[in-house]
Amino acid sequence: MQHPIITLLGPTASGKTTLAAHLAAHLGNAEIISADSRQVYRGMDVGTGKDLADYVVDGLQVPYHLIDIVPAGHKYNLFQYQQDFHSALTDICNRGCQAILCGGTGLYIESVLKGYHMVPVPENPQLRDELSHLTLPELTQLLSTYKTLHNTTDVDTPKRAIRAIEIQQYYQQHQISQRQFPQVSSITIGVDIPRELRRQKITERLCRRLEQEGMVQEVEQLLQTVAPEDLIYYGLEYKYLTLYFGKKVLWSLF
Repeated sequence: MQHPIITLLGPTASGKTTLAAHLAAHLGNAEIISADSRQVYRGMDVGTGKDLADYVVDGLQVPYHLIDIVPAGHKYNLFQYQQDFHSALTDICNRGCQAILCGGTGLYIESVLKGYHMVPVPENPQLRDELSHLTLPELTQLLSTYKTLHNTTDVDTPKRAIRAIEIQQYYQQHQISQRQFPQVSSITIGVDIPRELRRQKITERLCRRLEQEGMVQEVEQLLQTVAPEDLIYYGLEYKYLTLYFGKKVLWSLF
């Protein structure tokens, strides 16, 4: 890299994508790398807010990367994102273009800017079978014997807790060969808007997705190929629509 990338980050509905696209168009030779953990999935368009029309500025298409790269239901992870990010960044820089990293998934952004050391851990079917009968509190207690639990992310569900135990056990049993990604030089810009305005925009956007943009139909289509328990993990919109289709919740909009 001969010059830093530009990173645009901020909370949902703060206008990051629109700003990134207009900045890329203004620079003339810039391309956007998405840092959204859900927009990597094909077929998950409305609920993830891809808004691909935002990448067209004054009639010209702004190139973007790491959107629609894996099928819905695929277990995409942070390690894969690091690999894909550096592949995209290398390609952009080799063509003499400016890279703009844009997104709201803070962990993805932090991992590539700081060069996190990630280790790919394979699934362990035998261990998963052994743990399948345990309750979430029991799994949480078991995980706490491997590491200090600083937050509840790893123990939101039994499935996540089992995966976390799987990873920690793998670390204990194997000589870890880490792939070190380099830190990335970045000019980082934070985007924000007043809290009440952001809440208003989120509410209005959700209503549009449900009533006008076809999110209900999107989830119904996804459930034909993606297991409900997998779709639920992709966020609140997908969670509650999946529960609705499973007749586990009622919704006054319907």
